[in-house]
Amino acid sequence: MSGSSNNLHIAILSSPGVGHLIPVLLLANRLAAQHNIKTTILAVTTGGASSESSLLKLPNEEGLVETVELPLGDISHLMNPSIQVVTRLCMMLREALPLVRSAIASMGRKPDALIVDLFGTEALPIALEYDLPKYVYVPSTAWFTALTIYCPVLDGEVKGQYVDERDYLKIPGCKPVRPVDVVDPMLNRHDQQYVEYLRQGKEFTLFDGILLNSWEELESKTLEAFRENEALRSVMTAPLYPIGPLTRPIEQEVLENGLMDWLDKQPNQSVLLVSLGSGGVLSQEQMTELAWGLELSQQRFIWVVRTPTSGRVDDAFFTRDEGSEEFPGYLPSGFLTRTRNTGVLVPLWGQQVKILSHRSMGGFLTHCGWNSTLESIVSGLPMIAWPLYAEQRMNAALLTEEIGVALRPEELPTRKVVGREEIEKLVRTLIQGEDGQVMRDKVKRLKISAANALSEISGSSHKSMCQILSDIRNKRAQMID
Repeated sequence: MSGSSNNLHIAILSSPGVGHLIPVLLLANRLAAQHNIKTTILAVTTGGASSESSLLKLPNEEGLVETVELPLGDISHLMNPSIQVVTRLCMMLREALPLVRSAIASMGRKPDALIVDLFGTEALPIALEYDLPKYVYVPSTAWFTALTIYCPVLDGEVKGQYVDERDYLKIPGCKPVRPVDVVDPMLNRHDQQYVEYLRQGKEFTLFDGILLNSWEELESKTLEAFRENEALRSVMTAPLYPIGPLTRPIEQEVLENGLMDWLDKQPNQSVLLVSLGSGGVLSQEQMTELAWGLELSQQRFIWVVRTPTSGRVDDAFFTRDEGSEEFPGYLPSGFLTRTRNTGVLVPLWGQQVKILSHRSMGGFLTHCGWNSTLESIVSGLPMIAWPLYAEQRMNAALLTEEIGVALRPEELPTRKVVGREEIEKLVRTLIQGEDGQVMRDKVKRLKISAANALSEISGSSHKSMCQILSDIRNKRAQMID
């Protein structure tokens, strides 16, 4: 642990939702464990998610991480079912700004810097009011960040909807983006969330730097473009700091004994984890095809099952197998009986990090949320990319086309039901095929690269964090002088 910054105090603002709170907690714990930094997490919460509260109560590194919950009051009058996710989050952060200002004002020791997540950029005036160095934490890729920052330029260049474009969307020095892979706010330029996304892209450029949950070796081309490409630098002059990969520690999760016993009995690299995240709910038709594909592949699997979104239960779906009460009507008739020796179904949530790290795991069918993607990489597992929303389509393209550690269906799962034959082929290829082994070798090299990036001796991500802390220290020294 480096102690040169041991008297710094940093405030980190987190937007609502487990997927946003986890990266902030990981950042705070990294600052404490590797740099002895005191952090105060300002966590905006809606009061409806017990998982948020449980995360806030987890033990923190060195006792240096304090969490201050900022519960929003009743804002139901501002919301209606037609409001999209990004708009909702931005509205929530906007409503929380007085709470953020009050929390900082009441601190006995004022923070030396403010870090906000990507939905908290409107807290910029608060940082200016207290004369704080200010950073945006993007718990995603440099490529996603490049699109966000460059989108205001594309807004003036592209007429009509992005998804209707025939050519790829070009970002200077970076991998171009397929129109169908754009982030959710860019799917409809007439929706308010597109306006919010444009605003975020512009506000990113007003901060002193951007922290990324990525690392040099993973995205060297894009990071080089931010440093060297004149067209991109004309839009974003502040530096990017890749500080990742920050992932959940294995020791915080404990597997149920039955699942651990089952995993221990399986051959090395033979099991596929199927988990599509907290928001990964499939249609009933797609769930049926996924079940058949897993069964036909004859590969071992753990499937985190969630209730399908719509559709009726009819005779095509199973009558209750013995022990199947947790999954009534969601799966093909007899599925549990036929896959009894090869598969395990987990209701709602599994201890993902612990499962992925087990020696029997051979791959991960994932929605490509960046938290899950990094957990797969640091576990040395190749993936089947099944993107559903947000920036997951871009993540899938990065993993399959540039990094080469994932397979994906021919058509996006959000545009077409993926059939059982294609799923069977993807699973067999990943677990048993030569292409799967090639990807497994690649991702194991990335696993080593990820560990090296975090090394306190010469790691690139560690150096990035040290540079940020040095800048904050210098700014504080100037204020004292």
